[in-house]
Amino acid sequence: MSDSLHLVCPHCQTTIRVPAEKLTHGPKCGHCHRAVFDGHPLELTAATFAKQLERNDIPVLIDFWAPWCGPCRTMAPQFEQAAKQLEPRVRLAKIDTEAEQALGARFNIRSIPTMKLFWHGRELASQSGAMSAQDIVRWANSIELR
Repeated sequence: MSDSLHLVCPHCQTTIRVPAEKLTHGPKCGHCHRAVFDGHPLELTAATFAKQLERNDIPVLIDFWAPWCGPCRTMAPQFEQAAKQLEPRVRLAKIDTEAEQALGARFNIRSIPTMKLFWHGRELASQSGAMSAQDIVRWANSIELR
């Protein structure tokens, strides 16, 4: 890690710089003054997707899901629990493929839930199927950032 990291505020979408050694100290956005991490996955839309993926210096783990999907609803609290364990090393986010069909198509989502891990805008790994919080954390931690 460098001396400071760029993070995108989940509330106002402002890119802020946080000293790497202060990442685990509850950083707040200098623009809106809200917590940058709150232990909950961020809901992404087509409008917020690119900035979150391209401007964050930490990996972004996205759950592609739909409200009508039983396994997605089963995994939702597990993904929420994983956020509490992975933040602030990894930003967790969700994309409703029903509401954001273009994003689902762009990433060739054929089954849901599907998780994809991105770093600096590049997809590093993908995993389909519902998982427990422990398995999500284990899977995300096993991926080498390259």
